[in-house]
Amino acid sequence: MKKRTVYELNIEGTEFPGYGVAFKDNKKILIKGTLPGQKVKAFVKKFKSGNAIANLNEIIEDVYYKIEPKCPVFNICGGCTHQFISYEKQLEFKKDQLLQLFDNAEIKDFEFLGVEGSPEIYEYRNKMEFTFGDMEKGGELCLGMHMKGRSFSIVTADECKIIDEDFNLLLKTVLDYFRKKDFKHYKIMAREGYLRNLVIRKGKNTGELMVAIVTTSQEDFSMDELTEILKGLNYKGKLRSLLHIINDSLSDTVQADEIKVLYGEDFITEEVLGLKFKITPFSFFQTNTLGAEKLYSLVRDFMGNSENKTVFDLYCGTGTIGQIVAQKAKKVIGVELIEEAVESAKENAKLNNLNNCQFIAGDVKNVIQNLKENPDIIILDPPRPGVHPVALDYVLKFNAKEIIYVSCNPKTLVNDLKVLLGSKYKITQVIGMDLFPSTPHLESIVKLVKI
Repeated sequence: MKKRTVYELNIEGTEFPGYGVAFKDNKKILIKGTLPGQKVKAFVKKFKSGNAIANLNEIIEDVYYKIEPKCPVFNICGGCTHQFISYEKQLEFKKDQLLQLFDNAEIKDFEFLGVEGSPEIYEYRNKMEFTFGDMEKGGELCLGMHMKGRSFSIVTADECKIIDEDFNLLLKTVLDYFRKKDFKHYKIMAREGYLRNLVIRKGKNTGELMVAIVTTSQEDFSMDELTEILKGLNYKGKLRSLLHIINDSLSDTVQADEIKVLYGEDFITEEVLGLKFKITPFSFFQTNTLGAEKLYSLVRDFMGNSENKTVFDLYCGTGTIGQIVAQKAKKVIGVELIEEAVESAKENAKLNNLNNCQFIAGDVKNVIQNLKENPDIIILDPPRPGVHPVALDYVLKFNAKEIIYVSCNPKTLVNDLKVLLGSKYKITQVIGMDLFPSTPHLESIVKLVKI
């Protein structure tokens, strides 16, 4: 098999995250956007970790179980990837992919509780970062998502199906307004332009809306007129926060050099399992609120009877999990790298009258070296790269009776589990939790106990 060559292939299975799997010359080929049972033509673009990575060119024979996607721009938008199969089929594939990772890592002898589905399949996202740009160079201003396979092209996503109608109303209104003003979108390579992003957050249970217009400082423009327009829209929820964020960074990430409050507050409030959480523009908060409630309930169930136990919540973010389990624990100590998130965690704990929570800012691998208390339960909820090896070593030194690992990346999960299993822990239960319908992503929860 050669690079830069088109091959005719049969898709025989799936692999996390959402690849179709084919074989040629005894080599595995991973192809996004393909399904088991299809016959395709694919272009092999590179080799990685012993596998070939290919782009789909053409579907020669399709599968019977495909459905018509609801989104009118699904085929070109780089957001959702799996709207062309039923949700039941999506969960089936995710379950197979999760179990395959465990099997490949030779991790066995545990109770598998399946994959829990999201309470909502559509309109589930509580946050979106839309980008200003164009589909073709010099074309009409667009506002939405990056196009599939075209990093610098943007498709307008004003009928997105995974967000509610307030998001689409805001996107259409903001885009129409700036098209009339004839402003240029920011171009990363040229480092010029004004319009960058539209960020929207909404409390699923409170209905509170936050809207942030993100621009560079390259224009001196008053947002007063747009503020009045957005205040006057007929929302399903309630506008609580309208912000203008200045971002002159050279990267494509949304960040703030300055935040101006145009209307209301600089935060919204959400309620999760009876607790209140203050959400600022850059707070980490699970993007599927009702799914997160289900996820956190599963974590709490895995803890069992913990009223007299001390819990370490490592990589705690704004302390959501820690505060939810604090109602069933003697004490919770949360550790998080991002200082702003820790301040939010402290503020939220005060808001919820929780006196048994302590939150510490710092790198987990450094902070836990200085913790004097011994945990009965450790909750690990790391970012996609998994737990840092130094941190994992100190986790093991605590010798906690139970570890509950919450993972957003099953690939790094199984790598960390192999280390834990080699240090006198055993896995008792595993469950998947889908927070991201129509995408390849999956959360997992694993309970380990000391042997």
